[in-house]
Amino acid sequence: MALSRMVGRLLGVRPHRVDPGGGGAPRVPHPVTALVVGGGIAGMSAAVVLAERGVRVTVLEAASTLGGRLGAWPEALGDGVQQVEHGFHAFFRQYYNWRAVLRRIDPGLGFLRPVRGYPILSARWPTEEFGDLPAAPPLNLLTLLARSPSLRLADLRDMDRDAALPLLRYDPVRTYAELDGRTAEQLLDSLRLPDRARAMLFEVFSHSFFNHEAEMSAAEMVAQFHFYLLGNGEGLAFDAPHEDYATAIWAPLTRHVERHGGRVLTGVPAAALHRHGDEWRVATADGTAYDARHVVLAVDPPALATLVGASPGLADHAPRLVAAMPAFGRPGPPYAVARYWFDGDVRPDRAVFSGVSRQSTLDSVTLYHRLEREPRRWAERTGGSVVELHAYACEPGVAATELAERMRAELAVLWPEVGGLRVRELRARVAAQAPAFPPGGHAWRPEVRTGAGGLYVAGDGIATPFPSALMERAAATGIMAANHILRAEGAAAEPVDSVRPRGLLAKRR
Repeated sequence: MALSRMVGRLLGVRPHRVDPGGGGAPRVPHPVTALVVGGGIAGMSAAVVLAERGVRVTVLEAASTLGGRLGAWPEALGDGVQQVEHGFHAFFRQYYNWRAVLRRIDPGLGFLRPVRGYPILSARWPTEEFGDLPAAPPLNLLTLLARSPSLRLADLRDMDRDAALPLLRYDPVRTYAELDGRTAEQLLDSLRLPDRARAMLFEVFSHSFFNHEAEMSAAEMVAQFHFYLLGNGEGLAFDAPHEDYATAIWAPLTRHVERHGGRVLTGVPAAALHRHGDEWRVATADGTAYDARHVVLAVDPPALATLVGASPGLADHAPRLVAAMPAFGRPGPPYAVARYWFDGDVRPDRAVFSGVSRQSTLDSVTLYHRLEREPRRWAERTGGSVVELHAYACEPGVAATELAERMRAELAVLWPEVGGLRVRELRARVAAQAPAFPPGGHAWRPEVRTGAGGLYVAGDGIATPFPSALMERAAATGIMAANHILRAEGAAAEPVDSVRPRGLLAKRR
């Protein structure tokens, strides 16, 4: 690992500061108000930074709980109440900005625990392990190619090496100019990989972004391949909270914002937005109006499109944002989460988290009773297990319970002992809120600055000028929105970091 990091640093594979921050007073030098619509990662990241600099910030969250797709809420079971989450999330170590926000509530990030191993399961091929690769490129990629049974030396000779070069040449401008018009599926076809290598090494990866490779931009896949594998010195290692997200993250972050003078309101859905004199006014569903000099819209794509559509005056202030909504507001395919409480356990050697290849519905498995405190206590008390199944991009129009049973049947093929477990409880849900990354989408994807003074957007579907994805993109865009406000008001901005900005073989500009 030490050699890997040393070689990686020599090649520039280290955190890169894309915004140095600073440049103003420690706090805003005069009264400033801001509204943040949305209490997920993006919205709360913006609120944390703004509140710390003295901005009077109010967060309006439509749901009764915070977190968005990282949310958690209480569910009444037959033998008590447990927190249930929207799905498992891996806190990768190159999530520099999201981790910087989380250090406000736990400077040592002690609530995060390493998740050992990253196996990929398949009914057709032996399991492959991605969790113990060297941390930094190029040694991680070379090790993967050397040891993977999916890709032999003869296969490498048969590959179209020219087609593979874009994976090593990521550039935040050229990659999108050259590849955004193609699908990820077309790019993978051009590599001429063996079917096993394609399934185990690439398809699992692309599904993790809640998109089908046939509907996902090739440029986005290259960008994410760079962000997670080839552009960072942290490797594919990741952590997860040992408590539910509400306890570990959202309650402490709420207290932090409130200690700095901010407000966090839940159950307050924004209904419309318009310019009101020198300020913005957000009207809520119950008719209440909130006025502020600055507004950050940090909601998922369908909710943003609905809010923009209900705010006709925005076309005069942010025409590009309004024009993007018909396409941006269409989310990626549905994703499903099913949490099972079983009367017995799976084998003790099963990994806490596993990816799944080439099952028709199931994409990953998480053993919550080996991950979080509350499910662990339930399992110890009952002798059972708490197993969560995920479908990242599933068939539309299918009920959540049916998807859950499909996933359970597919898991029983991979882990036969599951077939003998009796279901004590099931909580299943299906939603379509994740952003889509279709071919050609980069041209219309909104940026943090909308063009309207005092109005910004943030979230994991918003464009960034540096590599980012998922939770990290949400946090980064939230901080970027806060920084625009702080600089406009004469206060110091928050530093922003990212991974190596270009691929190992990218041409210098």
